[in-house]
Amino acid sequence: MSENPSPEVTLDQDRQEIYKNKSIPAAERVADLLSRMTIDEKIAQMLCIWQQKKSFLFDADGRFDIINMKVHFPHGLGQVARLSDSNNGLDAVEMAEVANEIQKFFIEETRLGIPVIIHEECLHGLVAKNTTSYPQPIGLASTFNPDLIEEIYAAISEDIRSRGAHQALTPVLDVARDARWGRVEETFGEDPYLIAQMGIAAVKGLQGDHTFNNNKRVMATLKHFAAHGQPESGTNCAPVNVSERLLRDIFLYPFREVIQKVKPASVMASYNEIDGVPSHASRWLLRDILRNEWRFEGFVVSDYFAITELFNRAESVGHAVATDKDEAALLAAGAGVNIELPDIDCNTGLVRLVNEGIVDESLIDELVSEMLRYKFSLGLFDEPYVDPHQTQNAVRLEKERTIALHAAHETITLLKNENDLLPLALKQGSTLAVIGPNADRVLLGGYSGKPKYYTTVLQGIKAKAGGRFNILYSEGCKNTIGGSWNEDQVILPDPQENKRSIKQAVATAGKADIVILVIGDNEQTSREAWSKVHLGDRATLELFGMQNELVTAIVETGKPVIVVLINGRPNAINYIKEHVPAILECWYLGQETGQAVADVLFGDFNPSGKLPISIPRSAGHIPCFYNHKPSALRGYLFDDHTPLYSFGYGLSYTKFSMDSVRLAKSTIESTESTKVFVNVKNTGKRGGHEVVQMYIRDLYSTVTRPVKELRGFKKLYLEPGEEQTVAFTIAPEHLAFTDINMEYTVEPGDFAIMVGSSSRDEDLTKVILHVK
Repeated sequence: MSENPSPEVTLDQDRQEIYKNKSIPAAERVADLLSRMTIDEKIAQMLCIWQQKKSFLFDADGRFDIINMKVHFPHGLGQVARLSDSNNGLDAVEMAEVANEIQKFFIEETRLGIPVIIHEECLHGLVAKNTTSYPQPIGLASTFNPDLIEEIYAAISEDIRSRGAHQALTPVLDVARDARWGRVEETFGEDPYLIAQMGIAAVKGLQGDHTFNNNKRVMATLKHFAAHGQPESGTNCAPVNVSERLLRDIFLYPFREVIQKVKPASVMASYNEIDGVPSHASRWLLRDILRNEWRFEGFVVSDYFAITELFNRAESVGHAVATDKDEAALLAAGAGVNIELPDIDCNTGLVRLVNEGIVDESLIDELVSEMLRYKFSLGLFDEPYVDPHQTQNAVRLEKERTIALHAAHETITLLKNENDLLPLALKQGSTLAVIGPNADRVLLGGYSGKPKYYTTVLQGIKAKAGGRFNILYSEGCKNTIGGSWNEDQVILPDPQENKRSIKQAVATAGKADIVILVIGDNEQTSREAWSKVHLGDRATLELFGMQNELVTAIVETGKPVIVVLINGRPNAINYIKEHVPAILECWYLGQETGQAVADVLFGDFNPSGKLPISIPRSAGHIPCFYNHKPSALRGYLFDDHTPLYSFGYGLSYTKFSMDSVRLAKSTIESTESTKVFVNVKNTGKRGGHEVVQMYIRDLYSTVTRPVKELRGFKKLYLEPGEEQTVAFTIAPEHLAFTDINMEYTVEPGDFAIMVGSSSRDEDLTKVILHVK
């Protein structure tokens, strides 16, 4: 700048104070900043780097490279993706230090000094080194405990923010309606209402009061918008063939509820297409519904490489709705996608499209302003740096172990307990055989970090036994040879070697009083299929590999068997249900797996989990969700059409009764609310939790309605003999649906209000509510 600035420069300095003045409202700061930005600087805010970090941010020795940064980012940058995975993984202090270097560059070395947003994957804990790993979302949903979910995601948020990141690519609100899909584990299950309640809790945990003024909260990202959870053939990213009414009442319902009730900052569009239009190109989905109908005020991020896929991406898919990458960027921007993740690819073409008049710059202003507003709201212009030495990661990890164990305890679901085999009541000196491919393997599921702590089931049982019992171990068989969720190739074991291992397991079982059989899936046998060479969806629900042979051989020894299932999606366990006296569904329990399982086995914790998804009898029984239409599931020739285990089902070591179901008012106006009450009593001999569930059915309506839909639940703890009255509010929002005129409304008529312990008819008591 010259020593004698011109009047224009002086004016420019005055104006600059607006966007740099934190006392001025964010909207004014955005308008001022936007007015100063060139088209190159605006488009730069619509770009992100992830894999490109290696060549753009760091030199050959992995050191931050400011010279290289000046070459690649003269106009700034919108986001940096997953900083935690840089240089083969950064710990908390290293990540905070690098985050500061990145911010320092963009603030001091670019013309306008616009900071970047750093986003991270944190499905069930930050995906990084030395973090806390909680149960997978399918397990967290089993807790039916929104308060716990909020506590977990608040802890995750604080971890993320302390390391210098600002946005969490979570929670997943996909409604999982096909158990063949490898991403079931990432979801909160099959029920839109349960998913909405878990999603609300997760966003509240991540974002707090949405002010971000304590530097402990981050932006939440709802994904995948929309209808990603029932892909054609159960294969990831396949078309989703649903009607608009079903789309609105089932798949969009959780997104609408969360957006309208807790205002998440961001939404991620989904890979799939609906009615021939990929979500990233759907103005109807991203503008008409998301923004115009629901008044969403945040910003939309692309799923990784999904804008490219509007054209073609050879390793994954090409939707072929764009003739090249520039047209793909044009379609996505026009639909309302604010930023391209994860790497610079298509959106750079928008500069040319604007300069040539093909794209109006006002569209770019709209897309960029929504992201700039959150950069101001997060305080990045005012306090862009974190103190690496205040992360206190070791202290945090110890504190979070308690939360992780609590979550693992409440996730475990007791499916069967014949003759009260559980909890174990063993004489000192008894022998336990712990057998199975999942007994002594680290199992966290997809999108997992590298936690400092982890205990396998075998380790947990040994620690719990404390020398009082003899513990024998046999792997029984292998599902895969080594491997991780990230590795493309899945190496299968030698069948002959597995047969020898099964024979050894039988011999081990013969020496034991009781067998704990730990089986299921691992991160390679069911996972996200993100490319043609990285598959994870399955055409069968049968136990993988030779596990059925292992189970049969162990059962035939005549020893009492307890099956512990560790998996990310339902398995068809027909033989186990018929022949094994005790079954625990654990999903993926996170870092405290071993201790949580041992605590439940030995009765130190009374299991309270409920299934968030129905367990089908076979792949041929799909779809198998409980909230089906009246004409569905008439029956099969020579087969049972019911699920093996129903949504909402789960046993306890104690017994509960539910009596005196009654309505406060049995007749109401369509705009009124009422309540339903039920008396719940612990009639057993142990204290325990029960999840009381309320389902509703519109008995007669202008369009067909599900046979029942969850519309309320409450988890409570009761000591033996203790009784409590539970009340559920029935409001218009619980009765409404998309009617014959495509209007979301409450129709007059009779509604069945059902209260009980699961979605099964035999577990529910019904009363009738009349709506005038």
